[in-house]
Amino acid sequence: MTGTIINIVTILVGSALGMLFGSRLPDRLKNTVTAGLGLFTLVIGIAMFLESEEALIVLGGLLIGAALGEWWKIEEGLESLGTRLEARFGRGNNAEESDRFVRGFLTASLLFCIGPMTILGSIQDGLSGNYELLAVKSVLDGFASLAFASTLGVGVAFSVVVVLVFQGGISLLSVQLSSFITDPMMIEMTAVGGVILVGLALSSLLEIKKIRVGSFLPALVVAPFIVWVLSLFP
Repeated sequence: MTGTIINIVTILVGSALGMLFGSRLPDRLKNTVTAGLGLFTLVIGIAMFLESEEALIVLGGLLIGAALGEWWKIEEGLESLGTRLEARFGRGNNAEESDRFVRGFLTASLLFCIGPMTILGSIQDGLSGNYELLAVKSVLDGFASLAFASTLGVGVAFSVVVVLVFQGGISLLSVQLSSFITDPMMIEMTAVGGVILVGLALSSLLEIKKIRVGSFLPALVVAPFIVWVLSLFP
């Protein structure tokens, strides 16, 4: 789990720098920076989706995953975790500050845990101790957390809780996962992750439409499962 620890450190450092310098920036600049991050996340998500070799698998994964996510109340669970962390560690004195904390926590948690580098890097780190891929991801996440924290606040830093559980869990299960996940499964998982990132950009960053993005997280498992099922019927 060396790579995950490095990732957590870079997120915390980036968040600290973002909060330190963010207070000195005018609101107009913060809003523009957030919009820029939203546009970048949107483009990255689209690029990830375009890697799909079968769009219907992505659609099926999203629909089934959304149904499971709503059934399991994943969005509410993430929001509840963010709210508890804010109540314990936050300094917000009003509802607006609390909402900002939760928004920063949810946005950063989803962004830092979605993508092929997270899955492949965690498996690689767990199997061989090679954390090179996660080290690259850590640098990217560090800069992203700096930008996010300057506009969304301390909630971004607490995304390390989700990163620890998610990436660390994958590393611990790496032996089982590496023998099961195939390239086609990874491709469709990446494509689903791209769609989720598009939703994240539209909902939390660009604030065009409120989307319960957390409810789509099961799709990251459902899509590769569909690929596996289809592989049984050549």
